[in-house]
Amino acid sequence: MGRFLLTILVTLALVGAGFFAGASWAWRDAEAAQEGGAPATAVPAGVPPAEHAELADDEKATIALFERASPSVCFITSIAVRQDVFSMNVQQIPQGNGSGFVWDQQGHVVTNFHVIAQADAAQVTLADGSAWQARLVGVAPEKDLAVLQIDAPVARLRPLPLGRSDDLRVGQRAFAIGNPFGFDQSLTTGVISALGREIESATGVPIRDVIQTDAAINPGNSGGPLLDSAGRLIGVNTAIYSPSGAYAGIGFAIPSHVVSWAVPELIRNGRIQRPTLGVELAADPLARRLGIQGALVLRVEPDSGADRAGLRGTRRGLLGRVELGDVIVAVDDQTVGEGSDLVLALEEKKAGEPVKVEVMRDGRRESFQVILDAAQAGRAGRPEV
Repeated sequence: MGRFLLTILVTLALVGAGFFAGASWAWRDAEAAQEGGAPATAVPAGVPPAEHAELADDEKATIALFERASPSVCFITSIAVRQDVFSMNVQQIPQGNGSGFVWDQQGHVVTNFHVIAQADAAQVTLADGSAWQARLVGVAPEKDLAVLQIDAPVARLRPLPLGRSDDLRVGQRAFAIGNPFGFDQSLTTGVISALGREIESATGVPIRDVIQTDAAINPGNSGGPLLDSAGRLIGVNTAIYSPSGAYAGIGFAIPSHVVSWAVPELIRNGRIQRPTLGVELAADPLARRLGIQGALVLRVEPDSGADRAGLRGTRRGLLGRVELGDVIVAVDDQTVGEGSDLVLALEEKKAGEPVKVEVMRDGRRESFQVILDAAQAGRAGRPEV
């Protein structure tokens, strides 16, 4: 019995000693870990951490492009002004957002017309996070372009360099910076997928020579810049093609050779002031119903360039029969298939410039030289063509 008790006491002593020894080692390990060290017995034999890999040259180039160009890109918030029916207080309610970019150091900012079309006001947030109330300078719905202006200090304004879109080639790289879904300063990359595309503007006049790209463009990217590999502006992102409403790999941008003349015109005049022939055209659906290929002249403005050149409008004869006027089929050898073609043919012309106008009259093709007049409002506020 005595020996049995002795055996139990020895066993308990050994267990207690092991417990206290283990606790002591755990305490020392914890202290070593707290001091940034590690217990000698816990160091595993493993592979040392790899050194930081050097970035590839194309990665460095893309990073440099983003760092140069992103300070020029803006976040545009369109604002609706509403009056509370109970308190009669006027409130500003954000109703949408898009992108834009700094055009010059006078504070002009370019975006899409559809970004601000339904807005009562707009706010521009620069890349440095500063927000500025914007005033509307000019719009061109037929080009889906708009120009805002903010009173930011020159030091905060970083205009984008202007590139060329008339010598782009399918396959060259393209970079889009914008604010998709409200995530600001987002970069996507791709290539020029196609050139010479045509999309419809808010006015129904087609926008031609549009750039197609697979650089991801999503809602919120609208109005942001499309850049070449040198970080120069080659287009303004404007739309996507998507049967589902989500990005499907096809985006469109207004080419910079259109932006380069349209934006200065909007800054000067608030709108694109095309010169005019001095004619009013029949609506294209009516011309098509009559089987006419071209732009049918309904009326010629008295003492206009078209009147002085001898163009004829549609009129009623002595017996009340309608006699169709001239059908314009070409301007300076540029084919006119409908009224919108005539609008596009005149958009880069200047008042006082002579143009060759070819018409179909009584089944014969005739040519006239017309001196263009300055644009002016026609009936019902429509500009004369």
